[in-house]
Amino acid sequence: MNPFPRDDKPLAARLLAGFGRFWWDFLVGDTPEITLSVVGIVGVTALLRDVAHANVAAYVALVVLSVAALALSAARARSRRG
Repeated sequence: MNPFPRDDKPLAARLLAGFGRFWWDFLVGDTPEITLSVVGIVGVTALLRDVAHANVAAYVALVVLSVAALALSAARARSRRG
């Protein structure tokens, strides 16, 4: 019995799939809510800065939303632990 079964996919497909799995595990990992919060925070900041031309509000929103996301993540982790 072969412990390493031969994959019939082309090398490029295997490399692309491995690359995608690495980045998914690196960015999302065990807590997808952190990835979603980062994407949301960056999106809100970009919209405030580029669409509304509210640079000060964008900087304030970046800080406030980041602290809120960190606090929610810590509270959620604390409640999971018991």
